Amino acid sequence: MGVRAPGAELNNALPPHSCALFEKGPHGDQIASGLLPDHGGRMATARSPCNPQSTVDLGAQYITRTPHYAKKHQSFYDELLAHGILKPLTSLIEGMVMKEGDCNFVAPQGLSSIVKHYLEESGAEVSFRHRVTRINLRNDKWEVSKETGSPERFDIVVLTMPVPQILQLRGDIANLISECQRQQLESVRYSSRYALGLFYEAGTKIDVPWAGQYITSNPCTRFISIDNKKRNIESSEVGPSLVVHTTVPFAVTYLEHSTEDVRELIYQQLESILPGLPQPVVTKCQKWRYSQDVYYANFSSTSRQPLGR
Repeated sequence: MGVRAPGAELNNALPPHSCALFEKGPHGDQIASGLLPDHGGRMATARSPCNPQSTVDLGAQYITRTPHYAKKHQSFYDELLAHGILKPLTSLIEGMVMKEGDCNFVAPQGLSSIVKHYLEESGAEVSFRHRVTRINLRNDKWEVSKETGSPERFDIVVLTMPVPQILQLRGDIANLISECQRQQLESVRYSSRYALGLFYEAGTKIDVPWAGQYITSNPCTRFISIDNKKRNIESSEVGPSLVVHTTVPFAVTYLEHSTEDVRELIYQQLESILPGLPQPVVTKCQKWRYSQDVYYANFSSTSRQPLGR
């Protein structure tokens, strides 16, 4: 099986393999038997529980095509533009740094629609919200056990959840990690970033001239986007949606607080930037952890050497 996506090139003639990707889910769960998470990972699009038509991109905000990738991945962009999954970004983003030849795009249905498009095209079978507990090697196959359900076997297993979750896994995988590799993995440091999505009632007006703005003068806020305006979506039946991104790393003094405390802090900072902002109907707070060290290891049955760091 193969999945094609912008920024990647895969050979469609690959021999068939069963492949599983395990990633940290929206609630800390590990997602099993899929190639990409339902929420799009860093390309997550959230929906309002009050109105599914109201959406907001919590992660990546737009796609920047550089001259290099315009040539290298032209077929991907042509395909996404032809399907209406991407369209040029025409709204004003204050503070955006543009380089010569760059072109920006937005996804009318949210950036997760790019992920869903290629998942559907791949024909991959995807399931979600399975917490992995053990990985064993059985007759050159990786046997994956979960909290519920029967174990499954795969030719290839890809782990992309945070290192602490990988080190908690039981089974043969624990023995395949050498002491040196374990020390390197345990030394990986993380920084946090939050995104706060806000959904408003239909008819609400957020009177600013821009669709997005980079912030440099606030202690915890770095980017604000009025999401429907960024995507040029106006509807009398769907209220506006807004997203706020915090600094990276998020101030250490705030990390001891609960998500609710962080949500309130971000909202207070937002009100100081946009005084008179209407009260949202509902909000969604998302936390991402960014690794400050990158470590790639091959835990195969024949090799115990790291591929690189």
